[in-house]
Amino acid sequence: MDHPLERLRAFCLSLPETTERVSHGEPAWFVREKKLFVTYANHHHDDRVALWCAAPEGAQEGLVVADPERFFRPPYVGGRGWLGVYLDRNPDWDEVAEIIVDAYREVAPKRLIAELDA
Repeated sequence: MDHPLERLRAFCLSLPETTERVSHGEPAWFVREKKLFVTYANHHHDDRVALWCAAPEGAQEGLVVADPERFFRPPYVGGRGWLGVYLDRNPDWDEVAEIIVDAYREVAPKRLIAELDA
C-alpha cells in the first residue's frame, strides 16, 4: 500500500489551483497558495497519522460522534469546525477523497468550484 502522505498529496494536488508547502512543520495544501484546506498531521508523534481539514458546518460533530475510531476534533483548529481523519488504520480512501473535496469547497472561490464540478 502507498504511504498515506503520498496518496493524500496526489489527491490534493489534483484539485484546481492547489499548491503544497510546509505549514507548522507538516505538508499542507492551499487553494491559490493562500487558503489552507488540508494538512497532514504527524507532528505530535503520538503514533497516529491523520489529516486535518476544513469541513462543512456540523460535519465534524456528526462524524466524530458517529465514528470516533476514524474521526476526531483536531487540536488548534477543531474549535473552528475542522475535522481530523485518521489515516493509519486502513482508511476508506474513497471517503477520504470526498472529505477532501468538501474541504476544498469550503475555501475555494466559486470559479474553482465550478471548474471542479465541470
